[in-house]
Amino acid sequence: MGSIKQVKLGSQGLIVPQLGLGCMGMTGLAHFDIYGKPNEAEAIATIHRSQELGGNFLDTADLYGPLVNEQLIAKAIKGKRKDYIIATKFGYEIDDAGQLTWAFDGSKAYVKKAAERSLKNLSTDHIDLYYLHRVDPKTPIEETVEAMAQLVKEGKVRYIGLSEVSSDTIKRAHAIHPLTAIQSEYSLFERTAEEAGILQTLEEQGIGFVAYSPLGRGFITGELKSPDDLPADDFRRSIPRFQGEQFYKNLDLLTAMQKLAMEKQITTSQLAIAWILKKGFVPIPGTKRRKYLEENIAAAAIELTKADMDQLESILPLGTITGDRYDQAGMQFVNQ
Repeated sequence: MGSIKQVKLGSQGLIVPQLGLGCMGMTGLAHFDIYGKPNEAEAIATIHRSQELGGNFLDTADLYGPLVNEQLIAKAIKGKRKDYIIATKFGYEIDDAGQLTWAFDGSKAYVKKAAERSLKNLSTDHIDLYYLHRVDPKTPIEETVEAMAQLVKEGKVRYIGLSEVSSDTIKRAHAIHPLTAIQSEYSLFERTAEEAGILQTLEEQGIGFVAYSPLGRGFITGELKSPDDLPADDFRRSIPRFQGEQFYKNLDLLTAMQKLAMEKQITTSQLAIAWILKKGFVPIPGTKRRKYLEENIAAAAIELTKADMDQLESILPLGTITGDRYDQAGMQFVNQ
């Protein structure tokens, strides 16, 4: 196994492994499964194995479950909290009965309430990196970030970040309290953050970038040969990338990537992760099985040359249409 390097995430002092572990798939989300049925014992074993290999940066959210993903992590890290760096998120409203309302709440009162609940569910006294999951259109970003800054003052949160936000939102938030990281979907199949100039803003402001779904929500693994390969209740069926003609166009792009991966004797997943690492970002591939975790972590040891990067760029140049990353309703939640 290649060893994982430690890197600075942003310029506020947070040091993380260059590759994190996305935990969303370890539990379902609200009323549907994400990427198949969960298996708690294997999920916990995957978290432990990740830490053994240096991948002790876990990414969760109160939304996942809701709430049960954080509880699963608490179970996995019991007695070993200091060995892990935990990132969680808030912003989708969850009521007092633990039900997701699908409304957004970035109000001062809700920030405090959500943080206290996450601390309890994670069985910890501090969150290493606390993200606003999605911007609440009813609340000025300044108010939300002020409340997050208060949590930092109280020692309940070490660093703060935002998810799926525009350059303008980033600048406004960063002026209130320094942001450590922005998390957005980013992969060879999804480069909006680059096209919209968001990555450039982050570089200028000294803010780190965390890439979720670095394997294009599983498309890049190459396991899917047709849209019908997705289980009936899999949420990816609603995503344009996985639908109709677009699916097959994407498959052609993947075939070209597979050729390069085979030449290098690696998998397409490893190629896609190595591409993000080479750009200096922190990918958080989600997995709930040790087998895939080990494959993902091994990607940290892969050195891509300039020629490899150029070849990938020629297969999937900036602006390549691969289909939106959410359906129409979901895209409205993205602040770009």
